[in-house]
Amino acid sequence: MAKKKKGKRTVRAVFRKRYDGRTRKKDFTREFADDADGLEKESSGERVSGKGKLTRKRTVAGATSDEEQAGFQIDLQVDPELCRQGRVLRVHGLTSIVQAGDDQYECTVRGILKSLATELQHVVVAGDSVTIQLQAEGTDANQAVIVRVEPRRNFISRTSRQRQQIIVSNVDQVFIVSSAAEPTLKPNLVDRLLVSAEKAGIRPVVVINKVDLVDPADLQPVVGVWAQLGYGVLLTSTETGLGIERLRNWVTGKDSVVTGQSGVGKSSLLNAIEPGLQLRVGVVSSENSKGRHTTTAASLIALADGGHLIDTPGIRSFQLWDVIPEEVGGYFRDIRPFINDCRFPDCTHTHEEDCNVKWAVADGKLDARRYESYCQMRENDF
Repeated sequence: MAKKKKGKRTVRAVFRKRYDGRTRKKDFTREFADDADGLEKESSGERVSGKGKLTRKRTVAGATSDEEQAGFQIDLQVDPELCRQGRVLRVHGLTSIVQAGDDQYECTVRGILKSLATELQHVVVAGDSVTIQLQAEGTDANQAVIVRVEPRRNFISRTSRQRQQIIVSNVDQVFIVSSAAEPTLKPNLVDRLLVSAEKAGIRPVVVINKVDLVDPADLQPVVGVWAQLGYGVLLTSTETGLGIERLRNWVTGKDSVVTGQSGVGKSSLLNAIEPGLQLRVGVVSSENSKGRHTTTAASLIALADGGHLIDTPGIRSFQLWDVIPEEVGGYFRDIRPFINDCRFPDCTHTHEEDCNVKWAVADGKLDARRYESYCQMRENDF
């Protein structure tokens, strides 16, 4: 049987709602008083088929796939002769810097991509693989338009203003950086980032920086639990050089993202790993021991020995995205083995009496701090 040939078809795509006025006019009396003759031009009826200017759906031309390939690929009618494949280095407002081969381009995003009804706060993020269309001859050679965002193989995201904010995409590992002091270590924030990495299927590594400011033995109760769960844990200090060479070996040849709260020394670690970056660093406030934002946008940096590092702005809160309460325990490596032995299948592991998770905490099989982190995550996020 002959294969079905590719052909054109259309699909109805939902778009983000535009800012229109009232859907129906309600001030005819005022208009009549001002211009009675003008009302003769008004429509005597309205469409109810959703085809008017207020509709949130548009017809997009596409191409059908072969019988062996399921799905439908939307054709945005781009000129293949002017298109190149690239990767987003950083995003500044409406402009994205894209690396395509040996060249960098300042790109805007095609309007149809920004209008798509989506829960994303930003359409394009650092790390994205994109298709850009170069400008026609006679225009700025460094200007281009992003016409397609390729499917992401993974991403780190959080909830921001009731919408999904993707921090970075297409990475092999995430380095969750915290500090032993100035600012103080926040284990619960690290746990939230660990859950996000587990959900995304990205290898997490916990980095405790500024260990020269404390006695390393004081970190053992917290750090030891993460290490026993199989997470990579690394103690570092940019002042003494502790752990820098090991960290450099871990990032070589891989795409890694560095995230954590402000003031923990993320940019300082990157400067130590890759001499010559000269990333801007700040100081921690002496009044409240909180860091100040020195990195304003996520930036993808190519390493001399291979691989990429993505420096991200500091975060002070991290609310999970697209995780229902019943799923939280499954993303905790230490809680997951005890869940199925609870008496009730819908056990929340917070207030029930016959709860195997709570028994594990009482028997010392489950770390009490990690359990408290789980309870706070359920309560604060939901």
